[in-house]
Amino acid sequence: MTVVQHSEQEWQFEEGPEPDGATAPDAMWETEPRRFEPEAKRSIGRVRRESVYALVGSAMAAITLTELITTWFAPFAGHLALILVAYVLFVVVYGLITSLTESARAVRDRLAQLLTYSATALVFFLMAWVIAFPLWNGHAALLHANFYTQDLRTTGPLDPINVGGLQYAVIGTIEQITITLAISVPLGIGCGLFLNEAPGRLANLVRTVAAAATALPSVVAGLFIYALAILQFGLPLSGFAAGLALSIMTLPIIIRASDVVFRLVPAGLKEASYALGATRWRTSMRVTLPTARSGLATAVILGAARGIGETSPVLLTAGYTKYTNYNPFSQAQTSLPLATYKLVTSGVANYVSRGYAAAGLLFVLVLILFALARVIGGRGPGQLSNGQRRRRAVASAALAARYRASEQDERAAEPDADLELEHHLELHPEQDPAAAGTQPPTAEEEWEQP
Repeated sequence: MTVVQHSEQEWQFEEGPEPDGATAPDAMWETEPRRFEPEAKRSIGRVRRESVYALVGSAMAAITLTELITTWFAPFAGHLALILVAYVLFVVVYGLITSLTESARAVRDRLAQLLTYSATALVFFLMAWVIAFPLWNGHAALLHANFYTQDLRTTGPLDPINVGGLQYAVIGTIEQITITLAISVPLGIGCGLFLNEAPGRLANLVRTVAAAATALPSVVAGLFIYALAILQFGLPLSGFAAGLALSIMTLPIIIRASDVVFRLVPAGLKEASYALGATRWRTSMRVTLPTARSGLATAVILGAARGIGETSPVLLTAGYTKYTNYNPFSQAQTSLPLATYKLVTSGVANYVSRGYAAAGLLFVLVLILFALARVIGGRGPGQLSNGQRRRRAVASAALAARYRASEQDERAAEPDADLELEHHLELHPEQDPAAAGTQPPTAEEEWEQP
């Protein structure tokens, strides 16, 4: 079709071949849509053979290039530098190999996945190393029963491992952390509850002070108790003084953690309690605290973990001794962190082994505290255990049986009520509506009335 202009205002379309370089008006507006080829689906739920080959090949290439670089071009002296260079080369080579068969988006996804897995593996490796290092170096002392039942009052530096133990440090740690939690847990949870139930200027001030106190150095807390309680009030060096110093360290952490946990309690639960007429105190005790119980257990664990590993406050307020002291209110008392520091820095092989064993035993105590806190804290709100479900079912069945029994009693009492009404009307006939003429008039009676 050809477009021909006969005048300035008139256009005419004529059938015929298009001239060279000419386009029809309709063809000027027609554009061919772009066609995108669908991207192949990638399975993320299984390990592909190509991915394994790429990882193995990248690792071998990174090791080879690292050996070449460190041997010929830039020799390194430390193992850490070798590991860093090898890892960087491994990431680069893996990205290049992946880009040969995958799109740019898939390459970025694979690299992000590789970095995430590497960071996770590094964290787990460091945690396992921190736990296994003291256990391995102190396993010789941990395997002897005397390590848990004796102290070092008569043990010399050259005595073997099967003589003496750290009973005095275990007793001191348990008593001191018990005193610490007895002081800091009620105060910390109560303060966190106050921050959420009574917001205002005072609550903001307390929240700011608690946030600042979380970064308080432990030696400052020990010096404060030493100057105030020991020098001014004459309190002796004891486990109780150490518990006071440790409570200063754990209290801000419990306050901050409890504050966050109480904020997570749904407002609808408290509003429903207020709508039923409950007071603020009753709502806090029956709604807020039970709902946040599992989170409060975590807050207690965080505080206990901070206090159980401190050394300088215990050294300043409780001193150091190798004797077992069961009375935390008199005489010096040693904790496991302080015993670990003294034994490891002694320079004697058997004492160093006992020191690492004390560190491993400290891990075990923290694990026991964590397990107890989880048992006391229970499950989260709305999550019931099997025993709780069974108790709820039994309670519901007993309640339903009580309702059915009350309904049966009401039905059995209905005939007795009718007999009592008849007997009452016989004794008092004037109260009978039929005898008193209180019945409504019939139609004939209404017609006879003028």
